Amino acid sequence: MLIVEDDVDIALTLKRMLERQGYQVTWADTGEKGLAEIRRSPHVVLLDLGLPDMDGLDVCRQARDEGYDGGIMILTARSDELDRVVGLDYGADDYLAKPFPIAEMQARVRALARRAARTVGAGDAPAEAPAGTAPAAPAAAPTADEHALRVDVAARRTWVGRQELTLTTKEFDVLALLDAERGAVVTRERLMAEVWDENWFGSTKTLDVTMGRLRGKLEEAGATAEVVTVRGVGFRLESEPGA
Repeated sequence: MLIVEDDVDIALTLKRMLERQGYQVTWADTGEKGLAEIRRSPHVVLLDLGLPDMDGLDVCRQARDEGYDGGIMILTARSDELDRVVGLDYGADDYLAKPFPIAEMQARVRALARRAARTVGAGDAPAEAPAGTAPAAPAAAPTADEHALRVDVAARRTWVGRQELTLTTKEFDVLALLDAERGAVVTRERLMAEVWDENWFGSTKTLDVTMGRLRGKLEEAGATAEVVTVRGVGFRLESEPGA
């Protein structure tokens, strides 16, 4: 787990608290140091926005652009709805305004850690995966058409032909849900409830942003499967022609 926070008192308090919970915790006090640590793939990042060298939103966006698919929780004094929406649109999984209840923060961290652990196949243990551990290889290489889309839910991996895609946690969860009912419409409400949370009170625009990034990655890889918008209802993953 990584804390990116320039306030020493807050950072050390969070670090000690999380270590008592059994997590291995690293601390970075600038955005550049945080990005360097994120490239080592911690399961969860607790990210402050008011960093001395760069805005935390830029750290979040760059991390996602570089393929980081772990959990990102923004912890910040910025509590306006617009700030929350922008943070989520930039790729954050959760947003908590300071000051925040410690018990709530711990519960949200546990939820992100469980999800991230499943992403790398590490189980539900709170500690980080051992350094240098490589993700398990799939049981067999994809044998479908070179542009066919294949989603392996158990391994949380996605291929277009033999090319593996790098997806964020939310992008994979959205695609897996659409793929499970390929050809059928999945409503916006269901996507928000199952991929985010049934009690989600933020803007649903974050779904559209996630869907836009997902479409871009599928198109870039040349996938013949396509995410189609059903206006006013939801989205449908259309199978390859002739499939």
